[in-house]
Amino acid sequence: MIRTLSMVMLLGVPLAVQAGPFNITVTGGPSDQTNVVVKFPVPEGDPVAYNVVERPSGETLPVQIVPPGLTDDPKVKQYMVFILPQLPANTTLRLKPNTVNYLVPPPHFEIIEKNGIPAEWVFVSGNNKRPVLQYFNLPHDPHDHFYTFKPFHNIYDPATGQRMLTNSSAKTNKEGLYPHHRGLFFGFNRISYGQNQQADTWHGSNKVFSQHEKTLAQDTGEVLARQRAEISWRGPDGQTFATEQREVTVYATLNGTLIDWSTLLTTTLDKVRLDGDPQHAGFHFRANQEVAKNGKENTYYLRPDGKGKIGETRNWDPKGKGDNNSKTVNLPWNACSFVTGGKRYSVLRINHPDNPKDTRGSERDYGRFGDYFEYDLTPQQPLKLKYRVWVQEGEMTVEQCQAMAEAFVRPPVVKASN
Repeated sequence: MIRTLSMVMLLGVPLAVQAGPFNITVTGGPSDQTNVVVKFPVPEGDPVAYNVVERPSGETLPVQIVPPGLTDDPKVKQYMVFILPQLPANTTLRLKPNTVNYLVPPPHFEIIEKNGIPAEWVFVSGNNKRPVLQYFNLPHDPHDHFYTFKPFHNIYDPATGQRMLTNSSAKTNKEGLYPHHRGLFFGFNRISYGQNQQADTWHGSNKVFSQHEKTLAQDTGEVLARQRAEISWRGPDGQTFATEQREVTVYATLNGTLIDWSTLLTTTLDKVRLDGDPQHAGFHFRANQEVAKNGKENTYYLRPDGKGKIGETRNWDPKGKGDNNSKTVNLPWNACSFVTGGKRYSVLRINHPDNPKDTRGSERDYGRFGDYFEYDLTPQQPLKLKYRVWVQEGEMTVEQCQAMAEAFVRPPVVKASN
């Protein structure tokens, strides 16, 4: 979302511009990066509410001031966040924080919450409200268990927001293929704790469920929408055995939707064993149910070692059969390309190297993919995770995926300068 300040003034949108007392330098790493999320700690005592950074050419980028997120440095009081569409390798950009006062609100995110329906995240531009994400945060209903047994996020098509690209919730387990796979979701099918107690938050079997309890923090603006939710994980007896803080951030990017997903899972019990299998545990994406009908004809995976064949999948095998195991463990990224609503879309999922090892990957031709790991959750050892997801219309290349992965795991060096 690059804008030229002089052109915006001619349109009569801003009333005034106030320049900041310092510059920012952003230095890229050894590889080209795209859709770079830049976070700069606002100097303490600086009262200016910056909302743009200006290039020497006069072009500006929207800025949003936010408190630290779940994976940020908690000692920082405020971050200045903006998006660089491109950052060439070994390049240093010099930017000036500015403040623009607008006559009318610029394009921005809003989160719309109404009782009895999932929360909608929309991008507002004038009178147009384009759906971007949906948070399925309905409370668990024991009389409608399968429909409400876990919270998750749905993703809309990035261009118009008129079509949901993910598989949403279903009333019964017979509505389509494997309807327990939903949107962007997280869980484990083999959880053990206490006195031989078992829980499966993936399928919700035996009355097990997870539930949105409350919103802990929320920020919306020109650059991002971010929400941190508290989610309880409950066993067959309805009692909480673990508590999750799940934070989801969506950014205002061109030609696609950029999502950061992170979680902090804690317990007060002596130990909660998180385990499962590649198909039913971890953090996954599930495409629209329509893809299950045409997957073998249209779905393929793009991986660091190249583009796979239509309908070909790789899955980690606990028995170590075949050569897929070495190609599915600790993948830095994986991408799925599928067709729904007559259009082809690509979804890139980036695994941060700080996440637990070993991650064991799974792919299905109906557009469900992700990875899982084993973990012993204790009060002294909480589980921390962070992933990035990119969704766009059309196909991607290995080089494009790699550039976006670099931007996530090796963010640029950002400094204040005179």
